[in-house]
Amino acid sequence: MQQLTVTQELDFNSETYKDAYSRINAIVIEGEQEAQENYIQLAELLPDQKNELTSLAKMENRHKKGFQACGRNLSVTADMEFAKEYFSNLHQNFQTAAASGNIVTCLLIQSLIIECFAIAAYNIYIPVADPFARKITEGVVKDEYTHLNFGEEWLKENFEASKTELEQANKQNLPLVWRMLNQVEKDAHILGMEKDALVEDFMIAYGEALSNIGFTTRDIMRMSAYGLTAA
Repeated sequence: MQQLTVTQELDFNSETYKDAYSRINAIVIEGEQEAQENYIQLAELLPDQKNELTSLAKMENRHKKGFQACGRNLSVTADMEFAKEYFSNLHQNFQTAAASGNIVTCLLIQSLIIECFAIAAYNIYIPVADPFARKITEGVVKDEYTHLNFGEEWLKENFEASKTELEQANKQNLPLVWRMLNQVEKDAHILGMEKDALVEDFMIAYGEALSNIGFTTRDIMRMSAYGLTAA
């Protein structure tokens, strides 16, 4: 299965495309909604950064509205029930960590895993998106790097104190990403996005983030391998 490189090969109005899009579109809407809620919770846990985190939450809300418009543009109703279930494990892990005041785990889930997942998906989607969605997604992906940078900077400044918890949170949550990618492989393919490319882009972004925080190449290889336990 080769990645489609030109949108002309995709029929954006076909029932097959719209059916797959109803789930993929719901995932990005729900992902932005969860990110908004997560940043609001992080603002409570990190009162010194409340203004910045509140700003990030507002940005995620704008993204959500943009992706809702993408669905309307194709006359597709997003399958939000599917999307809520899709994110349920990551959502629960974030809520558990937040309730315990485990800021490091919250930042790994939201600022590293979810943001890298979003960046990978949006970068792979842009070349095969319909013209309206491409314009929206190009704007969103620029913002996502800002969000990733917030988590990186905080964790970098607190690296030694955070390292053990980061490794444990990685071990718990990275396998979930693989299961999530496997779950939408067929729908993503119909939209012109291949799982191998998504995995590659995610691991590059995630590895770079871990490196920027302070992990060694050996650490990153070991931590990345946990994702394969769910492959």
